[in-house]
Amino acid sequence: MDDPTALFTRLRPRLFGVAYRMLGSSHEAEDVVQDVWLRWHGANQQDIENAEAWLVATTTRRAIDGLRLARRTREHYVGMWLPEPLLTEDTGTPEYMLETASDLSVAFLNVLERLAPDARAAFLLHDVFDQDYDVVARTLDKTEAACRQIVHRARLQLRQERPRYNVPQDVHQKLMRRFAEAIANGDFGTMKTLMAESAVLIGDGGGIVTSFPKPMVGGARIAQLLYAPHLRRKDQLRMVPSMINGRLGLLRYFDDVLESAMAFDTNGEQIVQILVQRNPHKLQGLNQPTSIQ
Repeated sequence: MDDPTALFTRLRPRLFGVAYRMLGSSHEAEDVVQDVWLRWHGANQQDIENAEAWLVATTTRRAIDGLRLARRTREHYVGMWLPEPLLTEDTGTPEYMLETASDLSVAFLNVLERLAPDARAAFLLHDVFDQDYDVVARTLDKTEAACRQIVHRARLQLRQERPRYNVPQDVHQKLMRRFAEAIANGDFGTMKTLMAESAVLIGDGGGIVTSFPKPMVGGARIAQLLYAPHLRRKDQLRMVPSMINGRLGLLRYFDDVLESAMAFDTNGEQIVQILVQRNPHKLQGLNQPTSIQ
């Protein structure tokens, strides 16, 4: 076995990726990874046949426990809950970036909230991290047949909710840069044109800052909402295109203070969904790109 510390360090982005996709929170994922490190440090290394499998399984089990606790807390959350966004590195091949964006996007993580903790873990391990069913079964302490059924039901449950479009990165980025330029220039006509008629905006203020209690529907209404600051606070506004959860999104600043992080779903021609994170607690981690697998 490699040096335990070096091995853990090498696998840390993968372990964080498992925990973050399970919990939708970077600080909760960091807590899980730190706990796994302590368990790893205290384990008898000679008894561990496959270190990576042990670490992924331990991370998953710890994340399931964390998600069950978080679910109870989120029942009392004020307003609509959205995952905590991450700044991610723009590296890798276009194929890798498309795959990563599809299973890391804020929209996808939000959809995963529909799944029970065990179902979420089974689905992620098998369909996202390509683990065989025997590994999933050992991790969840269930039979392979039961895990196959859990993953099957999870796919069915997500099918109606999962983002519908696999838009190439360059197409998505070109559209987003046009939209960012339109906001910066106060070009309401272009903003409206780039919004699908049935577009949806979901905002998370966490009860700390003002946000909508339910989704806003309608491209024209959303364009008006995003255009309004240009009328009132034009000189204070700054929009910064940034890689958010594997896709180009926008960070909005007023007087150089980060006010919100916007993640977008597009169909390649227009914006179909905007997920706006305004909860200050969830914006604190947007300081530098996170390495995640």
